[in-house]
Amino acid sequence: MSEKNVQQFTIDDACGGLRYDQALARSVPDFSRSQLKKMLLDGQLTIDGEKPGPREKARGGELVIVQMPENVVDKHEPDASVVLDPLYEDDHIAVFNKQAELVMHPAVGNHTGTVMNGLLHRYADAAALPRGGIVHRLDKDTTGLFVVARSAIAHRSLVDQLQERTVSREYDAVAWGTPVAGATIDAPIGRHGVDRKRMAVRPGGREAITHYRVQERFISHSWLRVKLETGRTHQIRVHLSEQKMPLVGDAVYGGRLRIPKGASEDLQVVLRGFSRQALHARSLSLIHPATGEQCSWECPLPDDMLALLSALRQHNKDA
Repeated sequence: MSEKNVQQFTIDDACGGLRYDQALARSVPDFSRSQLKKMLLDGQLTIDGEKPGPREKARGGELVIVQMPENVVDKHEPDASVVLDPLYEDDHIAVFNKQAELVMHPAVGNHTGTVMNGLLHRYADAAALPRGGIVHRLDKDTTGLFVVARSAIAHRSLVDQLQERTVSREYDAVAWGTPVAGATIDAPIGRHGVDRKRMAVRPGGREAITHYRVQERFISHSWLRVKLETGRTHQIRVHLSEQKMPLVGDAVYGGRLRIPKGASEDLQVVLRGFSRQALHARSLSLIHPATGEQCSWECPLPDDMLALLSALRQHNKDA
């Protein structure tokens, strides 16, 4: 078995509570459930250093080490049509600014046009890395910064840094509500009890900690700066919704469209037309896997969020 075929990744947080054969199938779309089950039974795959049975339950977030079979070929295809916006690239890492509506990696019914397909086109050696080097995700309609690994060394380092919480991530969010000051939300997140596509704050969920502070306050909304201490699926969206401060445009956690009392026609148009969650990954800081240096990047707000803030400021003036 060649060293390049030793790969590692993490089980998706959203897979907590599923059997390992199911969780692995969702977290590693390159292989079928039967292939992954066989790899687990044959000892080619370990989870947190152990070899659990396929029917044991996943917690989510476990480290998986895979001895990839020599004859396995990545079925995902490079896609030159995927537009990637690089802010930084070297032989070990690359940092990109993700656009809205861009999905991070292929899944059932969505095999092309993803960030992963774009990485496979951009980098000839990306196919040798799990998920083309993707180590953390942004939701489909969240914009902003994400980092990918370009070497096996970098992949191991970035996975470790995410688990050890040495990667710093800050977001800009526009939410309903007018909190007086910032706060820390410490509330466990797990799979929703009824709607399995959603996450929820619930007892027995995984630890989830979100810090936020108010950047600017409007009559009915706030511009928040949010920092993640943990990285659970949909964490910011779930936590703010739980605090009765859902993100503008969040159809999953925000409920039906709301228009503030006395809103001008311009503000109504902006709010009705804002069709994604108002969330932007603003800054990213990490330790460079090869040099050991602390590296940081920032990315300005996208045009749609700038227009939303402008309309909210004008509403304040008109009130």
